[in-house]
Parts: sequence; C-alpha cells; structure tokens
Amino acid sequence: MLDNLKAGITKACFDDPQIQATYRECAEHYGFLLAPCAPRTPEHKGKVEQGGVHYVKRNFLGGRTPTTLAQANAEVRGWCRTTAGLRRHGTTKEAPLERFIASEQPQLAPVPSTPYDLAVWKRVALHRDCHVVFEQAFYSAPFRLVGQRLWVRGGSQEVRLYTADYQLVATHARGQRPGARQTHPDHLPPEKLPQLLWTREMCPAMATEVGPATAVVVGQLLADPVVDRHSRVVRILRLRETVGYTRLEAACARALRYDDLTYATIKRILAQGLEAEECAPAPAAVPARTFVRTAAELLGHIFGGATWSSSTN
Repeated sequence: MLDNLKAGITKACFDDPQIQATYRECAEHYGFLLAPCAPRTPEHKGKVEQGGVHYVKRNFLGGRTPTTLAQANAEVRGWCRTTAGLRRHGTTKEAPLERFIASEQPQLAPVPSTPYDLAVWKRVALHRDCHVVFEQAFYSAPFRLVGQRLWVRGGSQEVRLYTADYQLVATHARGQRPGARQTHPDHLPPEKLPQLLWTREMCPAMATEVGPATAVVVGQLLADPVVDRHSRVVRILRLRETVGYTRLEAACARALRYDDLTYATIKRILAQGLEAEECAPAPAAVPARTFVRTAAELLGHIFGGATWSSSTN
C-alpha cells in the first residue's frame, strides 16, 4: 500500500491509477501487488508510516551512536529477532516474529535470481534520420514512425523503444560513450541502405563486377583528392538494379569517351538510350595558333630590316 507520491503514482484515481513505469517494472520483477490509496486519503496507510516508523526510530535508533552500514545491518537483524519480534503487538496481540513464521513466511515467493535492472523512462521524438537521442547516444527505430514520439526505456545493459501505446519496436545494446550510434539496417528506408552499407572499400569490387569501364569511372571518382565522391559512386552503382550490368557498363564507357563522369550524365545516357549508339569519333586536335608572319616581317621596317610588302599581307 502506498500513497500517491509521484515516484510511484503518476496520476491518482479511484478506479484506474497510473503507475510510474519504472515502479511498475520493479513490481513485476519481484512479484508484488500495488494498492494505492484513494486520492487525498493518505491516512489509509497511516498505521504503517506512523506506527512502524516511529517504533524503529524510538526503539532501535534511539540513543545509538553512528556505526558502519555493515554493523548497523547486523545489529538491526538481532533487534528484529529479539526485541521487536517477540514483543506483544498492539493490534494483533501476537508476537510479530511468531505470526510471520506461522502465516506469512510460507506465502513468500523466492527472490529472483537476478536483481531488478533499474531503468529510466523518457519520452522522445524519432527524427528524420530514424534515430532518437537518449543520454547523449543515438538509437534507431523503424522509419515508418518518423515524427512520432516514442517511449525509451534505458537500462544499464540495453535500451528499448516503445510506441505511445507501449508496443516494443526496437531493442539495442546500451551505448557506452556519448555520441555512440546504434543502428539496425532494417529500420532505415530501403533507398538509404546502400549509402550506409556500401563502403568506399567495397565499391571498386562492385564496379569490377559490372565491367572495366564502370571500374574506371568509380576509380577516378574515388581518387578525387579534394571532394568526397562516395555518394555519387553509390548512386551510379545503384543504377545496375534498374538497367542491368550491360547497359550500365555501356553508359559508363560512353561517359568516359566524352570525359563527363557525373551521375546526371550517366543517368541521362541511360534514359535516352544513348549507350547503344556508336560514339562519334573524337574531334581532331586543333593545332596551336601561330603568327601568320614572322616577327622580322612584321616589325623589320622599324629596326631597318625587311619592309612591309603586299605579298605578306
């Protein structure tokens, strides 16, 4: 029996009081029932708070000097089995220890093999990147819930995510440092998975499977010393899922021919079916421009040399 303190009861009610989530879990773990007092009637458990607490304070603690916790535990155990346990109780008119052994102890269940993992509950929002933020770490949840507010249960070893109606949607190992990111790939939209899973080290091998031209395109893009081209490479490689290996290889070969390796160009080649056309021959190299007349012919009359003539005009 408990009064309606916020640590145990989040909303007092005659018929359906709302139990604080962590306290409810503790009750489920150890197997005890909660009986909250009716609203605004804390005196319903007054005998426990006033009688029992005052008896311990005045009898066991009264006049005792401070001791260590281990010594205090040993002393209070002996006090319970002698002084407190063998007295005549004012209400039951029986010795509390004898009543406990006879009627209460047989009803007790064994203590669980593991202690209760004290958890923290928090209401958080699922952001556009499919992650929530809890205790300075990031945890993923299904992308269909983006924008909704979820419940986070943070234990010492794992973190669980629940919907507003307490449906479990994700379980993660607890992040051990600020900034840790726990992500389940199946929580992300399908179109976002390649960029997450296809690393820079994997892309060249995937391009080689398509063909030599694709391998050259990917190699040149990843070799850029200034700009990170990884996302462009991923988009190019994803085209093989829609057009196939043969067409993508031909499109990359055409892009190499014209030295235009942008994703937009390769996609436009495929959209217009240009990869099947024979490439036009490369334009002839333009010779370097030279003077029509030599310097002597042009300026010789100034320095007393050759003069301007109509034949050189």
